[in-house]
Amino acid sequence: MAGRTRAIVLGILALCLVVPAAAAAAEGDGEPGAAERLAERFAPVTMVREQLDPPCDTEEEQYQPTSVETMLGNPKVTLTRYAPGEGLEEVVKAPTAADVAGLPDGYYLDLPGKALGDTCVYARDFARLKEEGRAPVVTYAHIAREEGHPGFALQYWFFWYFNQFNDLHEGDWEGMQITFGAETPEQALRSGEEPREVILFQHAGGERTAWEDSKVKKDGDHPVVYPAAGSHATFYDSAVYVENGRKGSGVGCDNTSEPVRELRPEPVLLPERASERGPFKWLSYEGRWGEREKGFNNGPTGPATKTQWSEPFDWMAKQRTTSPRLPGSSIVGPEVTYVFCGAIEVVTDLINLEAKSRPAAIGVLAGIALAIVLFLYLNRWSPIDLEHLRARRAFGQLIRTAFRFYRHHWKTLGAIGLTAVPIVGGLTFLAQAVGTGGTIDEAAGRTGFNLATGDLLEGFVHPLAEALVAAVAVVFVRNLVEGGRTSGFRACWHGVRARFWRVVGAELLGKIGVLLLAITVIGFPIAIYKVVAWSFVQQEVLFTDKSFRQAFRGSSALVRGRWWHTASVSLFLVVIAVAAGPVLTLALIFTTLPLTWINLLGSLVFALMIPYAGVGRTLLYFDLQARAGEVE
Repeated sequence: MAGRTRAIVLGILALCLVVPAAAAAAEGDGEPGAAERLAERFAPVTMVREQLDPPCDTEEEQYQPTSVETMLGNPKVTLTRYAPGEGLEEVVKAPTAADVAGLPDGYYLDLPGKALGDTCVYARDFARLKEEGRAPVVTYAHIAREEGHPGFALQYWFFWYFNQFNDLHEGDWEGMQITFGAETPEQALRSGEEPREVILFQHAGGERTAWEDSKVKKDGDHPVVYPAAGSHATFYDSAVYVENGRKGSGVGCDNTSEPVRELRPEPVLLPERASERGPFKWLSYEGRWGEREKGFNNGPTGPATKTQWSEPFDWMAKQRTTSPRLPGSSIVGPEVTYVFCGAIEVVTDLINLEAKSRPAAIGVLAGIALAIVLFLYLNRWSPIDLEHLRARRAFGQLIRTAFRFYRHHWKTLGAIGLTAVPIVGGLTFLAQAVGTGGTIDEAAGRTGFNLATGDLLEGFVHPLAEALVAAVAVVFVRNLVEGGRTSGFRACWHGVRARFWRVVGAELLGKIGVLLLAITVIGFPIAIYKVVAWSFVQQEVLFTDKSFRQAFRGSSALVRGRWWHTASVSLFLVVIAVAAGPVLTLALIFTTLPLTWINLLGSLVFALMIPYAGVGRTLLYFDLQARAGEVE
């Protein structure tokens, strides 16, 4: 009897200890029921770039945020282990959550395919998983707390099957979080509290803002976010974002632009702490969600290894508040920011090539260096004669003489070049206005007819306006050669005005003729030939006062038999004029200077290079005359 009484007393005492402890644990875990409801209420809507040519088109989004079960239990996935001095060894095929639970760094979930090989292998595999219903649209919700900070953060983690960006790697983890002042999800729900701040994960950093900020789009309580195609960095809007590496932003251009399609990931609530037990034991896996590769191509680690998992508030406070987006367009010439996007792709392609085959990368670099050395060695660059402009010159002499001439007369030629900003910029603006139907609301005005007309006008007015400015520089050279003295800015413009319609009309006729030839397969080689053959129509009009027909015939006759020489110099002048702005201002993207200002500086450099190209073509015109025996 005494033993039974003792057992009853101990049982009561145990209940007294267990029940409060269970209640405290439930409160400490944020009450899963309340957390699930909160996660459902604020689950994000993701807008991903719609893929128009699946599955291998990498310009759009090939994947979607999905379940880790696309890897775990997948018979095509292999768990591998790397040990220094031992190399990589296979551990198990089709690893499950139980197989990876608790494993440290040094383990890899290896998908079929090679990240530095044919990446469409991954796109095809994922398409198959979707067809089989094994790649649901999922986001993993997590209640994160940090000692010393009141409130909690509600995180949404997106798992992606493959990262198709400048860095290529299997698996990818991105996401977002919103913060609350309440201590538990139940309190936040009971009080109807709105989130205080939101941050979107972007590469190794993020962009934070207030929940009520106008840039946070919402569908009810659901934030609408835009994962960038391939990289999956998450943004607040549809645009192209230029990332310069500051505060973990990555380096390159993240594209979330339209067309996009809407996905509504189903939130799956994770436990607050990673454990080697339970249905989410994979959270305790500290290895890589992807194959072992060099540098940025290495597979990423999971959510529980990230700083924001354990320090959501401190990490958030250190992140950016803006993400620079690509400006609409430049005023004159190529946009520096677009050139930056292409340059980063080329550099990362070379880095990826080095990771795949160092000899191949060395071979490419050696080939480039050899081409530069041969270019410099095989061309004659001196002497330079500014006294006798009507003379025969080698390739290098033409380039250097044009530069020296520009430097000697930089005040007048620079002023002529700067007029390209209002002329080219103004005409381009008018063409764009036609494209939008003359409305402020661009979306409302962009009908098919308006778009076609605007694009056609912009395709013609831009080069015509540049040709007009170049013609003024040609007049400067003409006045110097024929009059023996320099002329001022106004006199040069007056010289063009006297023959304005022939200068502009001849350029327009040339563009139309080349276009009509180029749109046919048979006429395309002829179009290439004529682009070079008609290079000196301006000079024929301005120097010899010829009619349209005579100018075209005169230019063609001058080039005949010297096409390759003319083409090489002309192409070099075009490349120098176009590339100077981006090359000289590209490094500014890595500063805090706004992208609009960088594009403006690039436009100014391009405008200043237009007279250089005009002077260079005129010296080439003199050179061809000398080669043809027309000049003693």
